[in-house]
Amino acid sequence: MIPRVHARGTRTIGLLHYLYGPGTHEEHVDPHLVAAWDGLAPDPGRDPGATYGDLQRLLDQPVMALPESRRPAEHVWHLSVRAAPEDPILSDEQWGEIARRMVAATSIAPADDDAACRWAAVRHADDHIHIIATIVREDGRQARLRQDGKRSQAEARKIEIDYGLRRLHTGDGTAAQRPTSAERHKAQREGRERTAREELRETVRRAVAGTASTDEFFDRLAAAGLLIRKRVAPSGDLLGYKVALPDDRNGEKEPVFYAGSTLAPDLSLPRIRERWALPAEAAASPDGSRPEQRALPDMTGPAFARRRATAATWQALLIIDAGDDGAAAAQIAAAGEILDALAKTSAAHTRAELREAAFVFERASRSHVGAARGHDRALRQAARDLVHSGPALGRGEDGATTAMLIDMAFFLAIAAANWHAKKHHSQQAAAARQAAEHLRAAYQAAAGEPMAALGQRGQRLAPRVRQRQADLVRHVLPELAERIQAEAGWPALATTLDDARKAGHDPAALLADAARRREVDTATSISDVLVWRLRRSAHLPALPESSHATPARDSRHQATSAPSTPLTQGTVKHSSRRRWPESGAT
Repeated sequence: MIPRVHARGTRTIGLLHYLYGPGTHEEHVDPHLVAAWDGLAPDPGRDPGATYGDLQRLLDQPVMALPESRRPAEHVWHLSVRAAPEDPILSDEQWGEIARRMVAATSIAPADDDAACRWAAVRHADDHIHIIATIVREDGRQARLRQDGKRSQAEARKIEIDYGLRRLHTGDGTAAQRPTSAERHKAQREGRERTAREELRETVRRAVAGTASTDEFFDRLAAAGLLIRKRVAPSGDLLGYKVALPDDRNGEKEPVFYAGSTLAPDLSLPRIRERWALPAEAAASPDGSRPEQRALPDMTGPAFARRRATAATWQALLIIDAGDDGAAAAQIAAAGEILDALAKTSAAHTRAELREAAFVFERASRSHVGAARGHDRALRQAARDLVHSGPALGRGEDGATTAMLIDMAFFLAIAAANWHAKKHHSQQAAAARQAAEHLRAAYQAAAGEPMAALGQRGQRLAPRVRQRQADLVRHVLPELAERIQAEAGWPALATTLDDARKAGHDPAALLADAARRREVDTATSISDVLVWRLRRSAHLPALPESSHATPARDSRHQATSAPSTPLTQGTVKHSSRRRWPESGAT
């Protein structure tokens, strides 16, 4: 249940005309009162003898009783309360009780206060009500309405429990502004999947990912087709910006511009510039190394960028687990850039899920814990590499390194969820888990072909080689060996262990390190997890040359042909695409 305190108004009659009227899109059905400060209040919706003016005069009576000099200019208070789409339809009596609880919680009409403000609750749809009130009390004083939005959210959480409704997560004030009802209706009318505000926020975030300067940022916005207005000081200094979709127009046929700060708190120009103002020293990983300095296979293009991003993501995991709060917050914020860049450059069969993952992870990228800039340099550089390397083909080494990166990004999302949960950031934790579910689906689409190719090579290994790898797994991971060898991904792991031996590595040491550095026993497919960790840490090609000849299967079938998935069990059920938020407050 989401309550929303709207901007104060000056005309009671104007709001009543809207609440009892047909709505901007004829969506209001049977408008009527469900509760009011007085049980005898007139109801213009159900009583033919009552008028809007009758109700307006009674609501405004305490205001008009004051001398004109003492009347507040904006005296109309407005709160809407909306249920989730999957919630049961509540009766008028239930909505009336909810309205009474809301006006009590917000200090409009505290319980047993005979001098409280006058108010009325109007229902014109199954799933929500509107509460209108005038903020002058019967005794002539103004209601104390500080933190009325926060109080209404807290009461909504209690109502959800009492009525068995969908329970949302308490916010901390760091979420992006939700689209207004007018913006949602406009999107529906124009056949848009998302509102203009959401489309712009996603486009701007993608433009920010991996940028290094103001000019590059604005070049990307222009390349994405957005209209741009820059705010420049008399001195010539750039202060801010606004963006608009070319086809999003108002009633006067003018573009509707949004300032970056209204799209999301971290998309204002000063906040974006903070990402570029890094300290001189780069932040090293807990083991003292830097991913960008490590030797990698001699590759160029998308595959190289994905391997580099995978290495940076692994280091980010370690920092989140072991680093201080500022460093962890920086890694989580930069992880959003990795997901934005990955979605922007992904192949068609993974694009939708990666786009959704980046879209929902946006909420997890901000909290009141300040990000220590500099610690995110490796991830931001990796995001930059992804963007500049261009789109991946989705097959061969490109496809395999994409699966490797998505696998690592999944664990990063889970690490972010766990970190936020420990900090009691409920909205952010839920968003990170939801992103992980989309990454799970994206992995299944990306991993089908490369895992099948590696598995085919494993099936062709000589019996003595397969037995050697089985013995090695039993020696290094005795408690997990039986389960690993029963998995569909075991042949691919056997191949990887053999490749590591041929490359001059100690397979036993690599395997022990891969299993020790982060838990694997809760994974759905341990062998899949180990394949990508081993191929990354040993700098093996994600898909060896001998596997490239494997006929590429139609990408339409890849999502269902993956033999297994490494992703952790018990995170959350697969999320829907509905835009109903996971929280009750921003």
